Amino acid sequence: MKTPRLGERLTALVLLATLLFTPPLVLLFDRPAGGLSWLPLYLFVAWAVVIALAAWLLEHPSGE
Repeated sequence: MKTPRLGERLTALVLLATLLFTPPLVLLFDRPAGGLSWLPLYLFVAWAVVIALAAWLLEHPSGE
C-alpha cells in the first residue's frame, strides 16, 4: 500500500523539477567556462535526477 504522504512527496518533486528548470538557474550554467557551455550536462543531470527520484518514490516500498 502506498503511503498517505506520497502525494506530498510527489508535489515536492514537481516543485524541485520546476526550480531546477527555471530560466535563472538554467542560465547560470549557460555561461562558457573554458570555452565549453555546461548547459547540456546540467540539463541531462537535472533530468536524470528528477526521473530517478520519481522512480524511487513510486517503486520504494512504504514499509522500509
